Amino acid sequence: MSHLYRHLRIHQIFGANTDVGKTIITAALVRASTLTNHNAFYLKPVSTGPQRDADDAHIKRYAGPHRHLLNTHCLFQYEDPVSPHLAVQMASQRSGVESPAPSDETLVNAIAEHIRACARTGKPGHMYVETAGGVHSPTLSGTTQLDSYRPLFLPTVLVGESKLGGITSTISSYESLLLRGYIVDAILLFRDDYYRNYEYLSPYFAERGVHITSLDPPPPLQGNVNEDISTTESYYAKLTPRSLDGEIFRVLRHLDERHAHRIEELDSMPRRTLDTIWWPFVQHGLVKSEKDVTVIDSAWADFFSVYNSSSEPSFRSLLGPKLDGSASWWTQAVGHANPSLALAAANAAGRYGHVMFPQATHLPALKLAERLVHKGPGEGWASRAFFTDNGSTGMEVALKMALRSYSIAERELTPNDKKDLWIVGLKGSYHGDTIGAMDATEEGIYTCEWHQSKGFWFEPPTVSVKNGDFVVTVPSPISPSTSSIQFDDLHSVYNVENRLDSPLADTYRTHVRNALQAVRKTGERKLAALVLEPIVMGAGGMIFVDPLFQRVLVDAVRDESLFDNPLPVIFDEVFVGLYRLGMKSFGPLLGVNPDIAVYAKILTGGVLPLSVTLASERVFQAFNSQSKVNALLHGHSYTAHAVGCQVANTTLDMIETLSRQDAWRLAREKWDCDTRPGSAVIWSFWNPGFVNSISRLDGVDEAMALGTVLVIKFRDDGAGYVSHTAQGLLRSIDEPVSEDGVLSSAPGGAPFGIHYRTLGNVAYFMTSLNTPQQTIEEVENRLWKTLSAAHIN
Repeated sequence: MSHLYRHLRIHQIFGANTDVGKTIITAALVRASTLTNHNAFYLKPVSTGPQRDADDAHIKRYAGPHRHLLNTHCLFQYEDPVSPHLAVQMASQRSGVESPAPSDETLVNAIAEHIRACARTGKPGHMYVETAGGVHSPTLSGTTQLDSYRPLFLPTVLVGESKLGGITSTISSYESLLLRGYIVDAILLFRDDYYRNYEYLSPYFAERGVHITSLDPPPPLQGNVNEDISTTESYYAKLTPRSLDGEIFRVLRHLDERHAHRIEELDSMPRRTLDTIWWPFVQHGLVKSEKDVTVIDSAWADFFSVYNSSSEPSFRSLLGPKLDGSASWWTQAVGHANPSLALAAANAAGRYGHVMFPQATHLPALKLAERLVHKGPGEGWASRAFFTDNGSTGMEVALKMALRSYSIAERELTPNDKKDLWIVGLKGSYHGDTIGAMDATEEGIYTCEWHQSKGFWFEPPTVSVKNGDFVVTVPSPISPSTSSIQFDDLHSVYNVENRLDSPLADTYRTHVRNALQAVRKTGERKLAALVLEPIVMGAGGMIFVDPLFQRVLVDAVRDESLFDNPLPVIFDEVFVGLYRLGMKSFGPLLGVNPDIAVYAKILTGGVLPLSVTLASERVFQAFNSQSKVNALLHGHSYTAHAVGCQVANTTLDMIETLSRQDAWRLAREKWDCDTRPGSAVIWSFWNPGFVNSISRLDGVDEAMALGTVLVIKFRDDGAGYVSHTAQGLLRSIDEPVSEDGVLSSAPGGAPFGIHYRTLGNVAYFMTSLNTPQQTIEEVENRLWKTLSAAHIN
């Protein structure tokens, strides 16, 4: 994903099948490149069969009069002429020593290292990376080539099949490449005058804007080695005449043009972006130049492939990996461009596109609703699922549900009363940018001219690691005499049931009861719902709220001595739900269930927007009658779009599998989860020792980690969203740092920068649910070196 050079054009050669002439056409391309005085670099990553029949030997033999410009190389060679995954097994059996097959990472890194070595020669030229067999032929590990090579993201030439069945295999191979995001620059195949596949395929691909060329086929082999070499050489000489005229040279020019166009477009994107796009959450007045625009060419796993037009030295790639340190605004679950999610989206798009949903159903939506209600976060309390398009509109629906439910219970409300219902919430909360969601938050940085706060907000006690200690910080309005309480570990903090009888719980109850009674006593406003972001308030500053306080709040609004009818409780789990913080939902940890809960972000694995609002039967019945005007009259054109629902189902399947694998088990062990029966399962992918150490640094006010999330809060007298402290201290991690001889965990092993977001004086970092431990450790090391050397004070 990080290989684009001004001086070196690279193309990967895939075949629509085995024995379609991939090596012959590659040899013609190599020969044409050298005849135009370009250096030609040929790489065969994996070769099976006797050395005398190896493809790199064929390339060298027929390189033509400018063979001195050719460099060939093979990375993995096996003697048995079978599929690579079998060749590895057979070689191991023959040696009598059991040896594992090289992993996909090993293969990709080896290819990437060779490409970098060729680029470092500084010689302008063309490079061809020839795969083995068809597009789905297995690599050494058994992964199909399309998926194994995808992290490299090399532009592709597809060699089509000219024999019977070739139309199907060529189109299917092209679509398989397209589904995985590959750039297919050209399709080449032989002209077979009997099957004439080229006659059908030429207009087919021309209509789709794909360059296609048919070439004369090679002469059949006669079994006489010298004669076969002579006739084959004559064939190549005819195919690549010294006049530099003919079809293969037109292909060559086309590939050069595609390469140049890609660079020109990437070069132009920052200026075009600054002239056209209005970004969210960005002050354009602070964007100083085109260099401030991050141009993302592609993405894979946890990394963007980012363009840098001023790469120095000149032989360095114009593309480089950059870790997606915010999980693309908290959406990534299983990594970018995951092929399973891409196929799920394509399948639903092909079967349904988008279909009308009111008073209708389709399997993706039905299965997702049943799963979330009966086996997901709604298990045991929810009865219905309502689909919307994102977290903010999901919260709009939740508020409508809650307020209607309250209004039905409070029968004496006047029409004016119903227009002025308040919610109970926490200071620092955020529920989205739509007007209704904003009205459910206190006046703050995210609100706008139309905002009208409709609620009462408690200042919450918070959880953090301060100077190595686990601390609950209690605001003075709650307890002037107690500012903080230390705990032995985080498990004790999050064991809510054990803490319900503590003095602090009594303090919380007294404070909450007094505050709610004071609001009710004025009679000016009706409190109609409780809205919480369980455990962590995200956009408000990654505030880890004491779970005991949230439990006390829920208990209070359901207390009949305070409210004649219990207030509906909304859990905004758009950010925290579905294992972002290590748990499916936080009702079990708090020991209470909501009446309404909202899920989005991780729901679709970071592929496309979708949100689901779950509701209890009591809430649903508040809208259920014989009058249409009583229905929940809310929706959008793409409600329950099948593509999103199908992707969500696949994402949840993958998460369930991940939750049972060793990486999660090992992470839990680091946080001593298995040694504390009966305790809350609080854990993180981030190392507890690192969190402890970083919290002790001068200038770090506190740190915290749960699940995929790491938060570092810096001391800053001007703290708040407008602070630039975190950005300033961490600016250097945006750039890649190279350690000689050490490959990074980025695809291909290149050094990577870290793309991150801050919330004023708070920096946060977020992994996917399958981020390799090596990547997390590399980020921890970068953060430690940067902050420990910063002398922050």
